[in-house]
Amino acid sequence: YDGAAGKMKGADDRLILLDDEDNVLVARAGIYAGETVRVGGRDVVMPVTIGMGHKLARHAIGAGQPVVKFGAIIGSASRDITQGEHVHLQNVKSNYTATHSLEEAKAAAAGEEKA
Repeated sequence: YDGAAGKMKGADDRLILLDDEDNVLVARAGIYAGETVRVGGRDVVMPVTIGMGHKLARHAIGAGQPVVKFGAIIGSASRDITQGEHVHLQNVKSNYTATHSLEEAKAAAAGEEKA
């Protein structure tokens, strides 16, 4: 790991490691479905397109395990997450709020149920 550059050995240049304790890598640019990225010395073919700033699992994260970014727990895996998988709302739950998206938060504030 090169802390000054935020790059991890064995990882794709399109990914950045923000803190040594993180179990996610952050996309420095969009990565398209079908493209191959290198994560922890392993080639992973992306099944979906992910945008800049989105997260990939640095290594496998078990269901219920913390998701760590910036050296801080940002949530927990809601299911097993494989190395290189997109880490987002579909597989992470917040440990801090009952809602997981802006739409849910707005609905909750308005006293509505999510459709």
